[in-house]
Amino acid sequence: MRLLLAAFLLSLPATARAAGGMPQLDFANPLTLSQVVWGAIIFVVLYILASRFALPRVGEVLEERAARIAADLQTAQAAKTRSDAAVVEMTEATAKARADAQTTINAELDKAKARVAEQAAVLNERLERQLVESEAQIVAARNAAMGALRQVATETAVTVVTRLTGLPPDDARVDAAIGGVLTARGLV
Repeated sequence: MRLLLAAFLLSLPATARAAGGMPQLDFANPLTLSQVVWGAIIFVVLYILASRFALPRVGEVLEERAARIAADLQTAQAAKTRSDAAVVEMTEATAKARADAQTTINAELDKAKARVAEQAAVLNERLERQLVESEAQIVAARNAAMGALRQVATETAVTVVTRLTGLPPDDARVDAAIGGVLTARGLV
């Protein structure tokens, strides 16, 4: 296969000349041959310079870049780890603060309930005293009214009997009759 390729390449100048040709492939011309030789020399020199000086420098730059990228990745990973730890710490602190706040709220609520219960007990006690005093006043007023009722009933009975009969009635009988009626009705 290489032989076929070499034969083909060697036949190109003859083919180019026969076809009216390409002047850059005319190897019979000394100018073309010298251009090819100088091109080969320049290529070899550039290859040697590139392989000895430029390519090692490019390799160093690539290694530096890879090292810098690796260091940046490590720094980023460390920062991510720190930020994750900070998030966990913040979450725990927030949860603790909420729990403390809820505990404080519950304690204050319990204190407020105790104060309200104490105030309610004081008010209930005062209302009970007022109720007992009011009931006593009502009983006293009732007794006074009942005492006055006996007197009014007695005076009325004496007045009615005196007008009807023209004679004053017996006070003891009137008093006994009125007492019996009041007792029968549960007013005395």
